[in-house]
Amino acid sequence: MEFIDYYRILGVDKNSSADEIKKAYRKLARKLHPDLNPNDKDAQLKFQQVNEANEVLSDPEKRKKYDQYGKDWKHAEQFEQARQQGRHTTGGPRGQTFAGDYEQGDFSDFFESLFGGNGNRGSRSRQTKFRGQDHHAELQLSLQDVLETHKQTLTVNGKNIRITIPAGVENGQTIKLKGYGAPGVNGGPPGDLYITFIVTPNPRFKRLANDLYTNTEIDLYTAVLGGETTIDTLTGKVKLKVNPGTQPGTKIRLKGKGVPVYKKEAEAGDLYITYEVKLPSSLTEEQKALFTQLSNLK
Repeated sequence: MEFIDYYRILGVDKNSSADEIKKAYRKLARKLHPDLNPNDKDAQLKFQQVNEANEVLSDPEKRKKYDQYGKDWKHAEQFEQARQQGRHTTGGPRGQTFAGDYEQGDFSDFFESLFGGNGNRGSRSRQTKFRGQDHHAELQLSLQDVLETHKQTLTVNGKNIRITIPAGVENGQTIKLKGYGAPGVNGGPPGDLYITFIVTPNPRFKRLANDLYTNTEIDLYTAVLGGETTIDTLTGKVKLKVNPGTQPGTKIRLKGKGVPVYKKEAEAGDLYITYEVKLPSSLTEEQKALFTQLSNLK
């Protein structure tokens, strides 16, 4: 597996504090959010990398393993188990190398020797329990899907897994299902399954965090005189009051009509609606005369 420099991805130093890492992550997440870059595949890939880097570096235990073992950090526990066993092994012939003799730069070769070696190393690998590999999968959702908690079945390595998807998940967010990865070796525990959610862009609504944004047209007469208009939201039609003298670009807020907060379904963001005033493209002679009269009255 190729080494990924999570510090470089977030643009921080290896000695950065947890607050500095959090600040760098939030800045990049806002900049690269897929809703703001719907046609930029590079931005979407970088957004996923930023989330992955933050998941590791924001967790003190994961960060410690990553700093110590590099690209093999996910196998830190197996390495330590085997190295401890190697340290307690005595009586070997002179010059024989045990698991505990490996240096930090040999982690990948070390794992290959455990699972593909022979002799004493092979016998030890058959006796030692090792955790299974983690699996990774993607699940595509629509914006409508994230409005409420629901169950969904996905197939990973030929196995159907039914999961509960909490309302409010974000594009690029990853969750862990403990024990749903590959089986362990020699009776060891299974790995975990990491599912990354891909929320496809909606043509009418833009999502920023838990808030939704959309535009709606009103005609000139409603904008000037006031009245009502009906808009389609993700949860049904809503009738809105338009105040007299509404200007183009006027924005209104519908509280609680946005996306639910992740794992707090009773809370939700807001829906922001911007009015676009549609001017008449053609006028009758009578209408032109009336507009002329209005112009003369100002």
